[in-house]
Amino acid sequence: MTVRTITTSTLKTLKNSVIGNPAAKLALAQDTALIHLLVNCIKHPSTSYVDTQGSHDDIRIESAHVIASISYGSEVALISLIHANALHAFLFALSNMKPHDPVQLKSALARGLRVLSTAITEVVGPSQLGLRTWCHDLRSEAKVALSYLFEFDCLNIFLPLLADPSSQTNIAIAQLISTTVRSDAHRNAVIEWLPPAERSKESKGRRGWEKKEMVNSSSPARQGGWVVRLLVNFLQKKDIKLQEAALSAISSLAMENTVVASTLTRAWPDTVDPPLSIVLNLTKSRSTDVQLTASLCAAHVLRANASHHPGSIDYSAALNVIHVINRVLSSSSETIQNKIKTCYTLYHLVKDDRDLCREVYERGTLEKVVLLAKHITPLERTSEWEEDEPESILALREATLTVIAAISLFDNNIRREVADDLQIVPTIQVSLSHKNIGIRHAACTCLRALSRAVSIIRTNIVDSKIGMELFAIFKKEDEDPRVTYAALNTICNLVNDFSPLRPKLLDQGLLPRLMQLLASDDINMRVGALWAMRNALRKSDPSTRQTVMTHLCWPRLVMLCNDSNTEIQEQAMSILRNLAEDEEGVDYVFESIDKETLANCITSGLESSNEDVTHHTACFLANIANGSREQQDFIFAHAHIIHAMHDCMTDAKSDTRCPLISCIFSLIQSNIRRKHELNEAGITSTLRHMCDWTGGVISMSPGGHHRIHVDDDKEAAKLARSVLDLLEHSNIGDLL
Repeated sequence: MTVRTITTSTLKTLKNSVIGNPAAKLALAQDTALIHLLVNCIKHPSTSYVDTQGSHDDIRIESAHVIASISYGSEVALISLIHANALHAFLFALSNMKPHDPVQLKSALARGLRVLSTAITEVVGPSQLGLRTWCHDLRSEAKVALSYLFEFDCLNIFLPLLADPSSQTNIAIAQLISTTVRSDAHRNAVIEWLPPAERSKESKGRRGWEKKEMVNSSSPARQGGWVVRLLVNFLQKKDIKLQEAALSAISSLAMENTVVASTLTRAWPDTVDPPLSIVLNLTKSRSTDVQLTASLCAAHVLRANASHHPGSIDYSAALNVIHVINRVLSSSSETIQNKIKTCYTLYHLVKDDRDLCREVYERGTLEKVVLLAKHITPLERTSEWEEDEPESILALREATLTVIAAISLFDNNIRREVADDLQIVPTIQVSLSHKNIGIRHAACTCLRALSRAVSIIRTNIVDSKIGMELFAIFKKEDEDPRVTYAALNTICNLVNDFSPLRPKLLDQGLLPRLMQLLASDDINMRVGALWAMRNALRKSDPSTRQTVMTHLCWPRLVMLCNDSNTEIQEQAMSILRNLAEDEEGVDYVFESIDKETLANCITSGLESSNEDVTHHTACFLANIANGSREQQDFIFAHAHIIHAMHDCMTDAKSDTRCPLISCIFSLIQSNIRRKHELNEAGITSTLRHMCDWTGGVISMSPGGHHRIHVDDDKEAAKLARSVLDLLEHSNIGDLL
């Protein structure tokens, strides 16, 4: 770039030259001196560069426009802007606005702040629309910049602009909230923020021990906070752009936030209808953009409000959202971008909710998504096809596969419909090898959902050879880690005992690759690698057990059983459990781990605060109890195991208590003399209390810590009665 004289005219020319021109953006980004010049103009334009025909304000406005134009689309440009402290420049300029400053200047600065902040947030993630890839250095610097944006002093600069008289400024700040709030910490910072006048009012209006929302019914906290209150007010304006921006901001603040979501479902003192009703009414707007934004907002509110109460979703409200989704997906005139938004709205509505997945399946929504995915995916693999595809089509394919995976996750009938009747497997197969990371990731995720069905593994996946194609992706060491992890989740299903692919995967290098991933710094990758080994050991033969343990090694397994991360512990204890599924397996464990070490692993597992860890430990102990007399004696030889069993029985849930009682039954059945040791440990007394069914919580001895919840423990009570019957009616002489 050769621009050195900053005038209104040269800035407009510069702005027009970079719009839609990546090469021009790159050239400007590499001109460090000019970038710093533009940033300084935003703060305070130097008179030496001012055209006599252009005002300082015009130059600041055009400088803001230029910086906004280059913020997106170039990593080099974004790094240059971060290094030039452009974010601070926008905030500094906004903090020094004077009452007589023109509205256009304030709007331009607010818009520039929004665009730059959004570009920074997109690098930090998580992305709102599909996967993105950024260089490590840029991501590190973007994280620092984003943290700065949400510091209290910075919030004090831009959040008050929501109350600015200019709707353009309101829109820019609402859009900034909607695009930058992607973490709980940032969400809470915005929700809890109050302007200075209201801060003092809130603190003066209550006594020290009272929570601020208890003081009065019109407290901002009761209405989701000052920011949420203003955003809801915007929904009742006639300005469509303002409505859309407010809906998007509320959506970001309500996402996975039960407090905000619940306040939006209740009536407010100054509104006729609850805010959610206003949002749902806007799903019927004449503007498709408003419809879609309102639908996403409603989806986040509904899911967050029901997050602590499974099955309590408001289905009548959800149907409003589904209606909009079906209409957009069925329309041949809707834009690709709108269909992408629709797919992600559907994803957020149904994600991890079995009933809602079933609902959209029965209402034909899933079929529409599958047909759309097939329509935009040629099955012929050519380099020309991948090179010529528009970015919008790639994003839409990623979106469709992502939502198909979410809907297919729980129900075998849905999976069979998708695989057999709608024949999605060829579309997934061609997408697995696509150069686009997001499409590969979505294809792996989709295959993971389908591979949860035994019949699909044995037919569609084996016959099409797609399972081995995925395995080839999984083995690639230079693959994007997110794709590798998605493939790993599918591999966990493909190595189960019912999968014909298990021996083939083991023969072709599964275990060395799993060991590589187990050494990863990514905790999710480590857990996934152990999960795959756990499944490979389920109902396995001795040869498979030895092969797995040759790679995993017994000392490492012992270390993993005592890992500080409970997810790692869970998988390690489950591996021990699966190794000891039969007598030969129990022998193998006892031959490989010394008894003291094994006893300590069991006690540690039973004493864990994590219910999954205690469950797998209890099942492993039950397997040992089915072993030889010597192995059973091992349990009684370590009193700390017996005491841990007793404590676990009183505190654990039914699915953990049942294997422990089964363990005791096997031990007593083998040697009735062990009843005395059980009495001394308090186990017999606990079993008796478990049989005293009262439909509630049984309180044990005074001062004790026992909390047996019998309302969902009928099976455990039944097993306990079997043990007591054996103890009361057996003759010791008959069992020796």
